[in-house]
Amino acid sequence: MQRPMTLVFLGDIIGAPGRLALQRHLAAVRERYTPDAVIANGENIRNGSGITPELYRVLREIGVDAVTLGDHCFRDPKITPVLDDPQEPICRPANLSRRAPGKRSIRLPAGGSRPRDIHIVTVLGRIFFPLPADDPFACVDQYLSEVPERQPIVIVEAHMEATSEKAALAHHLDGRVAAVLGTHTHVPTADARVLRGGTAFQTDLGMCGPFDSVIGRDAAMVVRHMTTSLPGQFDVASGDVRIGGAVVEINVETGLARRIERLEVLDG
Repeated sequence: MQRPMTLVFLGDIIGAPGRLALQRHLAAVRERYTPDAVIANGENIRNGSGITPELYRVLREIGVDAVTLGDHCFRDPKITPVLDDPQEPICRPANLSRRAPGKRSIRLPAGGSRPRDIHIVTVLGRIFFPLPADDPFACVDQYLSEVPERQPIVIVEAHMEATSEKAALAHHLDGRVAAVLGTHTHVPTADARVLRGGTAFQTDLGMCGPFDSVIGRDAAMVVRHMTTSLPGQFDVASGDVRIGGAVVEINVETGLARRIERLEVLDG
């Protein structure tokens, strides 16, 4: 029996605090878990919203193997050529319009420590979500029908606001994908588990960023806005920085999960 494949998936990276924490600690995470791949949501790395080609390169250089994006994927248009490049392991949500630029999924090929290809796809939610998107359930169903492998290793990122929508997607895909991992709300949930059919699930991975904040933003500025209705600049906060995510072990022969563990690293 082959050894299980181990993946680390990191929640939304929030601005410079999240990026610097990863630069300081990702090597230790790799040493501890020896993952076959590290995946991270990078859509908030540019001052809390969007990503640039330069910041994408930083993530790749420090050891992130694949970068996913969410509703802020096009916040900085300079990322578009990178998204279009078939050689770059970065994708935008698959259930945006097919007219939108950028790749709809990532395939990390087998090689090195990876005994099999890893397929990664992100879908946006439709409940309480401002960005219009197609049906995420149908989108993943269609995506799975197009993957040529038998029993592929597929990781689905549920970039959604509503916990119910994330859980429903996980149960819809149970037994067909290795993991459904929630992002977007920046608050880590304590429900990491493997569902009955063999799909690992966590409602939200949290974030790589400052927890002394309102989901990564300066708390005083958010409170001011919510108590006065006055507009303001929601700057990225700086205190109590942590790295959040999950570690998933996958049976290489079945493409399904063996276990999932919540990941949290304190920065200092």
